[in-house]
Amino acid sequence: MASAARQASRQIPKPFPGAFFLTDPARTPDPVAIVKTLPPGVGVIYRHFGAGNRFDIAIKLRDACYQKGIPLLIANDPALALRVKADGVHWPEARASLARRWQGRFLMQTQSVHSASGMRSAICDAVLYSAVFPSNSPSAGKPMGALRLRTAALSSDKLIYGLGGVNSQTAGQISRYTGFAAIEGFL
Repeated sequence: MASAARQASRQIPKPFPGAFFLTDPARTPDPVAIVKTLPPGVGVIYRHFGAGNRFDIAIKLRDACYQKGIPLLIANDPALALRVKADGVHWPEARASLARRWQGRFLMQTQSVHSASGMRSAICDAVLYSAVFPSNSPSAGKPMGALRLRTAALSSDKLIYGLGGVNSQTAGQISRYTGFAAIEGFL
């Protein structure tokens, strides 16, 4: 993953990282410990899903990310992102239109997309396009494969991160032409 993150970082312009680690309350119960092990070039997207302790965890993640010099985005919660001084917000596809009202208030905003039409209507500068490979995520759809992701990346004016089934065996298949995002791939 470290090699793929370095390679992806060469394709993605600053301030965006080459890869993102996405937290998940069930699969990553201690995201701060994982952040401390991330290779260079990997940012963090904190997905709290309304957890009661989200502020405390967001502060700890902000501190850990700051110490590593990597960006922190808060998923679907711009108020929390502002409160903890995160670098940005990650939006689910269904709520991405809200990104417009937050433009200029964050260093970066990303959004999820799950189809070619989602790519065409993307609002944010960077998108997490899913699913690239077979995934353990319950929300993952049919995988598009590395070739289809490459075609999308080459034809889009958006920064694209492949998501879904990205791990140490698959990250190198896409890191030469786009960024990537993963949960379990960084565990």
